[in-house]
Amino acid sequence: MTLIRTKIGRRAFIKNTSLAGGGLVLGFNILSSCKPEQAKEMASIEMPKEWFEINSYLKIGDNGLVTIYTPNPEFGQNIRTSMPMLIAEELDVDWKSVIVEQAPYHAEKYGFQFTGGSQGIRRRWEPLRMAGASARQMLQEAAAQSWQVPIEEITAEGGVLVHETSNQSAGYGEMASVAAKLPVPDEVELKEVKDFKIIGESHKNVDAKSIVTGKPMFGSDYQKEGMLIAMVEHPPAFGMTLESVDVTAAKAMPGIKDVVTIKSFKDGFEKGGFDTNAFPELVAIVGNSTWEVMQAKKQLKVKWKPITGYSETVNGFRGKETKNIPAGLESTETHKAKMEELAGKAGKIVRKDGKPEAAFKNAAKILERSYSAPYLAHNSMEPLNAFAHVVGDKVKIAAPVQIPSLIVPTIASSLGILAENIEMEIPRMGGGFGRKAYAHYVVEAALISQKVNAPVKLLYTREDDMTNGIYRPTYHATYRAALDENNNLMALHVKAGGIPESPLFANRFPAGALDNYLAEEWSIDSNISIGAFRAPRSNFMAGAEQAFLDELAETLGKDPIEFRLDLLKRAKKDPVGEQNDYDAERYAGVLELLHEKAAWGQDNGNVHRGISAYFCHNSYAAHVLDLTIENGKPVVQNVCCAIDCGIVVNPDAAKNMAEGAIIDGIGNAFFGELTFKDGIPQKNNFDQYQMIRMADAPKEIDVHFVQNEIAPTGMGEPPFPPIFGALANALYQATGLRHYQQPFVSDRPPLVG
Repeated sequence: MTLIRTKIGRRAFIKNTSLAGGGLVLGFNILSSCKPEQAKEMASIEMPKEWFEINSYLKIGDNGLVTIYTPNPEFGQNIRTSMPMLIAEELDVDWKSVIVEQAPYHAEKYGFQFTGGSQGIRRRWEPLRMAGASARQMLQEAAAQSWQVPIEEITAEGGVLVHETSNQSAGYGEMASVAAKLPVPDEVELKEVKDFKIIGESHKNVDAKSIVTGKPMFGSDYQKEGMLIAMVEHPPAFGMTLESVDVTAAKAMPGIKDVVTIKSFKDGFEKGGFDTNAFPELVAIVGNSTWEVMQAKKQLKVKWKPITGYSETVNGFRGKETKNIPAGLESTETHKAKMEELAGKAGKIVRKDGKPEAAFKNAAKILERSYSAPYLAHNSMEPLNAFAHVVGDKVKIAAPVQIPSLIVPTIASSLGILAENIEMEIPRMGGGFGRKAYAHYVVEAALISQKVNAPVKLLYTREDDMTNGIYRPTYHATYRAALDENNNLMALHVKAGGIPESPLFANRFPAGALDNYLAEEWSIDSNISIGAFRAPRSNFMAGAEQAFLDELAETLGKDPIEFRLDLLKRAKKDPVGEQNDYDAERYAGVLELLHEKAAWGQDNGNVHRGISAYFCHNSYAAHVLDLTIENGKPVVQNVCCAIDCGIVVNPDAAKNMAEGAIIDGIGNAFFGELTFKDGIPQKNNFDQYQMIRMADAPKEIDVHFVQNEIAPTGMGEPPFPPIFGALANALYQATGLRHYQQPFVSDRPPLVG
């Protein structure tokens, strides 16, 4: 076992013996689970002086049932099952005796309740296990005192305490009251990986039955007595704002209670990284029912005016940044011209190894290719929604959000109340993918409730959601490779940019594997609001990078997997530079596993194969995608996937995430595209914005995990980026045509096989 200090003080470790039947409640201040360097991510929360690795909450009833509260919001990755598994493992309780409940927002108990960035399990791996181990040790001590025997002789397994010598045993519930009176242990032992009984075994989604039977558990299901329905009207184009509104006709419609205007931010408020600049001034319609409000919305007579360009300081995860929001109505065609112009100029040098300029000057041959991708809409299955009830200086919120902690300061400022007066429930989300990290809709619901003095549920239609941001940015990247007279790779140069941010990761592979390497970036300001989209920036760079490496391997006359492995051998044996983000051995490991599992190199007749691999969110993923051309259209037959994400907590859940990422990526690569004309999104619903359909999904997906004992790293996002490159490379094998622009299929003639 691993011995670890809990560093738990009496004030931080909350004990409560007031439960009926004398149950044991163990609470943990998750704020204190953060190491000092992580405190920068929590600037809006007052940091305690004492730090320790613990961040969960559990209670044990006198009947032996254990309720485990999962602190992070859930939007489909199954952390409501996986996180409690960590606690249950160290607690040594029978999984069948565990009840899982969603914790509400509570900064002192649960701290940074963040779901995103594939950080959930990674950041709570040790703290949640410690929560279970601490409770187990206190129960063992309670039994030792009750039976007057040494604690070292007490074993705990399956929720039962046993002293073999005296033939005494007791369930956890019998010792809960005694354990609650004991001091918190200064240190606890965590299990070795070989001793795991719950972690590493597949367990069904604890919400599965509720989901398939239609139990109300999502934000859009939320109901409250006296609740009104609210909808908003926002400008039709980015670059415009509210001028005036005539509400007479709308207010006269049946069932309408009020029509109000709201302003999301108070003047002078310093925005956080997840406060959007999209449309802060809105018109809100409030009524008895969704249908009545929708009809009244059509009767609004609103005038809009152009915005004035401005700059603002945003306090995000990377500190304070100045962002420029220009005036004007932007269009996709104009964007393309600007990006091509900047792509042809020198950018900001982010990394330079060796003498890349000289290598290109002396090259016998230069391979140069440019790649681009459009804006993408998130299109979560559940559109945005939020319940709010403001009463005086207090507010009750129930909203599907990814980061409740970061929207609270905005709510408090906008309403003019104290942050501690905000109570928030966190219902399950019907998808998130970064979109629900930008919780402006919660602020809007609270402001509407305050204005109409009633509980309201704000609902966005699909059209509202799709035309209100937040979008995956539009990107462009140019790769260049310098070859000598013997067709050897001498140097590589990447220059990438986008609107309004660069997607470049200068220190990722193949950086570190080449003597001569140059990375440049650029960006263009925009008033179109963008934000995190599953595997931000990686979702574009992986496709561009891996498509270029595939073409480069062909130019060099090398097998694409062997070419990548050769570069990784160099990066492992004699790496260039000291800032390389990736572990070359782990990276090579997924390629080697994939080579075996996909039977790479075998002739598959009319099946065409594409390979891709990528590192992001601390994990490694690689795919081989097999497709055929049928009636001029590509059909994905199979995807074989290899992933190194460290220890896999719940294998079935991890496979589900990989499968979902692969299908999602194929859909976006084939069809995903949002264009603008004079600031207006040109698609606003699924009749125009094509999503992947069942016929487009792979016939089979085969997922394999590298087996190791590394603490868990990211899982939800890493399998997503490399599927773009695998698909592009398979399409080339099938058609002889390279794809440099996404989407690959939408609005294009049939492919020829």
